[in-house]
Order: sequence, then C-alpha cells, then structure tokens
Amino acid sequence: MKPTFYITTPIYYVNDVPHIGHAYTTIACDALARYHRMKGQQVFFLTGTDEHGEKVQKSALQQGLAPRELADRVVTRFQGLTPALEITNDDFIRTTEPRHYASVQDLFRKSLGNGDIYLGEYEGWYCTPCESYWTDLQLVEGKCPECRRDVEKRKEPSFFFRLSKYRKPLLEYYERNPRFIRPESRRNEVIAFVEGGLNDLSVSRTSLSWGIPVPGHPGHVIYVWYDALTNYITGLGYPGGGETFDAFWPADLHMVGKDILRFHAVFWPAFLMSAGIAPPLGVFAHGWWTVEGQKMSKSLGNVVDPYEMVATYGADAFRYFLLREVPFGLDGDFSKKALVHRINSDLANDFGNLLNRALGMLGKYFGGAVPAPSPPGEEDLSLIALAGEVRRSVDAAMEEVEFHRALAAIWDLVKAANRYVDASAPWALARDASKRERLGTVLYNILEAARICVLLSSPFVPAAAQAMWEALGCQGEVAKAILSDAATWGGLRTGAELPRSAVAFPRIEA
Repeated sequence: MKPTFYITTPIYYVNDVPHIGHAYTTIACDALARYHRMKGQQVFFLTGTDEHGEKVQKSALQQGLAPRELADRVVTRFQGLTPALEITNDDFIRTTEPRHYASVQDLFRKSLGNGDIYLGEYEGWYCTPCESYWTDLQLVEGKCPECRRDVEKRKEPSFFFRLSKYRKPLLEYYERNPRFIRPESRRNEVIAFVEGGLNDLSVSRTSLSWGIPVPGHPGHVIYVWYDALTNYITGLGYPGGGETFDAFWPADLHMVGKDILRFHAVFWPAFLMSAGIAPPLGVFAHGWWTVEGQKMSKSLGNVVDPYEMVATYGADAFRYFLLREVPFGLDGDFSKKALVHRINSDLANDFGNLLNRALGMLGKYFGGAVPAPSPPGEEDLSLIALAGEVRRSVDAAMEEVEFHRALAAIWDLVKAANRYVDASAPWALARDASKRERLGTVLYNILEAARICVLLSSPFVPAAAQAMWEALGCQGEVAKAILSDAATWGGLRTGAELPRSAVAFPRIEA
C-alpha cells in the first residue's frame, strides 16, 4: 500500500454561492480522505477558491466592488462548508494568495523558457462564463458548445501553450495509466478528443486586469484555467519543493465535475509535462444533480443550499444521502422526500434501531455490562464471516470510488445483524436461566456487528459514528482507528458499561 494519499476538490468560483454540486464533490473527497487515513496512510486533502478571471471581474463591477473585495467577502461561504459538512481538509487555497502567484509564474516561466509558450495573436469566439475561446466549427447554433450561452468575437495578442506538441505524450500516458481517467466512459471521451488533434491553447489575456501577471510582460495576465489548475501544486508548497511536495505529489486523485474533465485530463497533465513535473495519477469526473427532475437554477428557485440541508436534516444525513442515492459518476436527482426516506429507513430504522435494541436489552438483562461471549456456534459463524466479507467489499468499492457500493455493503451487515436479532430472540433466551450464557453471546455478537458497522460507516457519517462509537464503550476517536486492527471481529471490550440507549439518527416526522 502506498504510504501517502493526496486528494483535491476543484477550486470553486467566488462569484457563485455554495450549492449541492459543491457539497457533493467536497463530501466525496472527505469520505475518501477519511477512509485512507483509517487505512493507515498519511493523507493531504486540499480544497479552495478560484478568485481570478473575467467572471469575477464582471461580478465585482456590477456590485460596485473591487474584485479582491468581492473575493474576500464571498470566500467565507466556501470556507464555512468545512465545519458545516464535517470536512477534514488539510489546507484551503485561495488563488489570490502570494504563494499561488509565485507558483503559477514559476510554472509559466518553465514552459516559456523551453519554447512551449510563445507570443502570438488570437481571434475567435469567446464565452465569458466558460472562460474559453471557440472556433466557428465548435459553436452550436452560434452559441458556446459547453453552456449554450452567447459568445462574442475577440481578437487580442496572446501567449500560446504548444498543446499540439503533447497529443502523443498524452495518449501514451493514458495507455500506460488506464485508471488515470475514471469512470471508463469519461476516459473514452477524452481519448477520442485527444486523438482528434489538439490546437495550441491561448494562455494569456490582455482584455482584463484581474489575474496573475505574465512574468516580464506587462499588460498580459495568465489565463484563469492555467492559474486555477496550478493550485494543486501550490497547496503542497511548489515551487519551493520540500518534504510535503516530495511526499504527496503526484496527486492520487483530482475529483471534478464532468464539465471540467477536459481541463484536468488534457490541459493540466500537458502543462506539467512541459515543466518537467509528473502528471497526477488520477482524475475522477462525477455527474450532476437535478432537483425533483428539473435542472437546478436560480430563476426556478430550486438551488439546494447545503447550509439549509445541514440545519434541517443534519450533516451526516445529507452526506449519507448524496453518496448512497446514486452510483458515483452518474447523474442524480435530489428531492427532500427521497432524503427523508433514506434518513428514516436506512439510518433510523435499520442502523440506529440495531444499536438501540441491543443497548436496551443489554441494560435489561446484564445491567449494561458487555458480557464475555462463548465460542461461536453455527448460527453465529455466518454473521462473523459476513463482517469479514463486508470489510473487503468496502475496501474494493472505495478503491474504485464507488461510494454507493461501499455503503450498500455496510448495510448488508446492518440488515444481517437485525435478522440475527430476530432469529436469536434474546427476549426468549432471557426467560430461561439455563440459556444465560447463550444470551450473553448473542448480545455480544449484535453489539460487535454494530461496532464494525460504525467503524466502516465513519467516513460517511462521522459525527453519528463517533457518538455510536462512544455508546459502544470504544475509546478515542473512531476516525483515528486503523481498519486493519479495529475491523477484526472481537474488538468490543467485555465488561464495558454501556448506556441503555443512543439515538444517533432521529426520525424525521412528516
């Protein structure tokens, strides 16, 4: 196993407000970061904000603010997602920080120095929302092919990056690293795009001033995407190098929305190759969310506010729903009805009730003290074996970034433990004094199955998992437990005094 794991979210535009899309990517990265820490790896998790470019400059002008003033005012909305959503990022990068200016300019100088960046002139159709130029052939009905909004004709001097030079190196990199772009369908799209030929890329602008200056060339600012992508090495201390950069680069995974995959899977590795830096090891493009069957938009008033979701339903429930409801990588549909169903069915009825039933019976029959189990009988072995299988299934699913599969596996154990309760009928055993030893074994097994479910679900529902961990008499932080040790059957401490109830997932009443 690799000793380190570096994961990033895309950096979020400050002229936007946080919505379900931002929350989804950040929560997904957090679940992976938490899981890899529990595997014993040293993890670095980076998120942040993209604060340059024409969109930000225009938004600031409309509000009567300087661009930096707007950025300073809005960045707190995104920084606040960390405590609200129980996110464990190690750093938060802002592209207006001095460390980032130094990083971007150093990367630019390297390609300028070796001839991969040259001065020319650009004429084409420019889409401000996408910060992209398009040719006549690329337009769709005269509009931007990405966002279908209006474009404007522009001509300006520009520095160009020789992207055309990297067609073959990129294709060779994709072939050597078949897991670089995931899911597979997205990989095929990118390969087809690169095989079709690459044009040199305009990487500077003279039409705006809000950005990082091109070193040695007043009047030019560096293209916002070149600037933004570089955050992934800035966060590790580039260009100074040092222990952090050496330990964590190349990144294990850049998590992105499918709309920005091309920037991450084509432009970014080419920029790095040009500068003599290893490309990232992986890029995962996830899908988009609709809201009750409709595209999310401010005009429809259906934008899902993560802060409102947390205030109403709790961060754990929101996290669980987003990662459980749809296969990761595909598009999903959000509805409060579906969220409430997941909370009441999966969390409260299945998982929460398992623990509460066991604690209640333990209090009633053993005064709350965990009994020592007898050697397992045939009726116990299948539950114990399933716990081991689930641990392996969760690990395999997380390696493939398939959160829904990981959670489904955990819930297989939750449901099996509930069936074990019904089949073993502790309440009937309690009526026969000669079966007290068997009763103790059954209750131990129920609580131990619950402990393993709590452990494995911790990256997804961290606050609830910690509360349940403590209710089971387990010491320390569940997030700091190492799975290879803690997920072994028999970890529940005998003799521990447990409470008679623990409501980790309250039901939502209509």
